[in-house]
Amino acid sequence: MESSIKEYEGKLPKKVLNDIRAQAANLPQAKLKKVLELALGEYKKALVCAGESVGLISAESIGEPGTQMTLNTFHFAGVAEMNVTMGLPRIIEILDGMKDINTPMMEIYLKKPYSQGKGIRELALALKETLLGEVASEFSLNLVDMTIDIALDKEKIKDIGMTGTQISTAISKQVKSVTIKDNKEAIAIKMKGKDDSLNDLYKLKEKLKDVHLKGVKGITQVLPVRRGEEYIIITAGSNMNDVLQLDDADVFRTTTNNIFEIEKVLGIEAARQAIINEVYKVIESQGLNVDMRHIMLVADTMCTSGTVKGITRYGVVSEKSSVLARASFETPIKHILNAAMLGEIDELNSVVENVMINQPIPIGTGMPRLVTKIGAGSKK
Repeated sequence: MESSIKEYEGKLPKKVLNDIRAQAANLPQAKLKKVLELALGEYKKALVCAGESVGLISAESIGEPGTQMTLNTFHFAGVAEMNVTMGLPRIIEILDGMKDINTPMMEIYLKKPYSQGKGIRELALALKETLLGEVASEFSLNLVDMTIDIALDKEKIKDIGMTGTQISTAISKQVKSVTIKDNKEAIAIKMKGKDDSLNDLYKLKEKLKDVHLKGVKGITQVLPVRRGEEYIIITAGSNMNDVLQLDDADVFRTTTNNIFEIEKVLGIEAARQAIINEVYKVIESQGLNVDMRHIMLVADTMCTSGTVKGITRYGVVSEKSSVLARASFETPIKHILNAAMLGEIDELNSVVENVMINQPIPIGTGMPRLVTKIGAGSKK
């Protein structure tokens, strides 16, 4: 088997050979040879010819089906508050490299027994972020003593499994320069400053509403769902770094739809794959058909610098070496003036700049150049 596979080293990619080695281990020699020949034939068909305008073809292949996309959001059944941006708005979010996306979400895969559904509801509720404003029934200002009295909802406190003392501790860690007194039924908070105004007291009240008590920061909604033979937790809001620290989370499959969060936590290669997955998910959900290689080319272009950059004048376009190519996208006068002041030279190596000055473009038959010697007797 190994001798047959070695014959194709250099002809087929290593991944293809490793897949054949893993899946065709028990095949007879003759059949293995046939599999290798078929794989080589398919691989040669998939290769792109030198000079092929792959960028233009990819742009057309993604752009044309993109005009068919109309769906804005996707609702999870039975949960009106949990929406996910889909369709063209989602494609724009990804390709423009937007850091603040409309509907961040996570798919948290779990270890047993939670993946089998046992105790998943309790785990999901423990993940959900709980703020002080959610468990307080009332915030009242005492203008005489310049204090804030927080009346706690007993049932809600019981649901999250916390006590008044634990809540007081959480407040003291996150809000400085205050004195906290726990009266069991309520919590009284007094500012330490002598010259604090009513405006300062009101600002403190608003700050107290956002004190984090429990759960993972940024996870605002949780929804346990069945996916095939196992249960997972889908969330509204995303915090990949903290979720991957959980003992019960399957760190190898848990993911988020926030590309920049993936880049920060897992690196640029993971971010590239996330771009491919997210774009393909939208296209597939719309019932459209786009070759995966077109999406891969766009992802490569966005990640080639080592960080994720959107296909905008501030991202990928700003890195183009050609002055005319940068000017062709947006704000042409600014680019031309800056290039003139810096004394930049445009080598005219790419497509756009040659189209602009009416020269043959360096793709296909425009790539080769015919060089010939002029004889002594020929006319010039």
